[in-house]
Amino acid sequence: MRALLVVNPAATTTSARTRDVLIHALASEMKLEAVTTEYRGHARDLGKQAALSQDIELVVALGGDGTVNEVVNGLLHAGPDPEHLPGLAVVPGGSTNVFARALGLPNHAVEATGALLDALRRGSERTVGLGLASGTPGSEDEAVPARWFTFNAGLGFDAGVVGRVEQKRERGKKSTHALYVRQVVRQLLGEPHRRSGTITLERVGEEPVTDLVLSIVSNTCPWTFLGNRPIYASPKASFDTGLDVLGLSRLSTAAVARYGTQLLTSSPERGPRGKHAVSLHDLTDFTLHSKVPLPLQMDGDHLGLRTSVTFTGVRRALRVIV
Repeated sequence: MRALLVVNPAATTTSARTRDVLIHALASEMKLEAVTTEYRGHARDLGKQAALSQDIELVVALGGDGTVNEVVNGLLHAGPDPEHLPGLAVVPGGSTNVFARALGLPNHAVEATGALLDALRRGSERTVGLGLASGTPGSEDEAVPARWFTFNAGLGFDAGVVGRVEQKRERGKKSTHALYVRQVVRQLLGEPHRRSGTITLERVGEEPVTDLVLSIVSNTCPWTFLGNRPIYASPKASFDTGLDVLGLSRLSTAAVARYGTQLLTSSPERGPRGKHAVSLHDLTDFTLHSKVPLPLQMDGDHLGLRTSVTFTGVRRALRVIV
């Protein structure tokens, strides 16, 4: 088997020595080409090259969720074709690694490499669904290129938090869960639409859901992790179904206390609920509109401000070794 290993040298939980050990272990089992990313978007370019190649059977992403997202968008640059595109394998090296952990992989690079090699020997794989976000026809965001996401996306509050974290990281701060918690508080204090949101969710044949402050789109669960604690925004979300949405129409102090507690104590059986919470399961197509430009994030990557985004749940989009 010929494989391409995409290595993010800035991955927060792996050292250069660890990466060398992992490369050696993988190379002992396959014909491996290892490439270190050099710029933002490089992993996407490498994924695209692998998709266009005639002989690469597997792409291994060594890094965090951002690296995985770029590789996936490169592999699927021309659309999903699981039977003919290279498969994907993930060795987690980021601070959270939601996609890898949602697949059931160990959250440790060495252990995950061992699990990957075992899966390859057994021929174990699954075909997972993904989310696709694109500019809405007729909106000012119509020309924005479509982008795939593996585990979640968000328009509004949570995307604002992601943007704040990215700003801190650009200034040299280390990506930690404590950093995320601090930015949640600061985003909340600066939120101008806490009591009446600007987001409307529209689906064909259904009444619109209006005045949302927060909209979280999940392709799987958990939504994220706080340390080792899984957080379930949409407990029914799955790689085998369409997309799920959690919307909140109020972020007052009382609402934050209630829904924050529910998120922290959420489980695969029970997520946030209440009169200001909207939960939708297994959606194929829907659009989020906002009266004002709001931040958008996908797989923890801040993508700027949008007023309208159309989401599509695409089943059986990508083969994953697991």
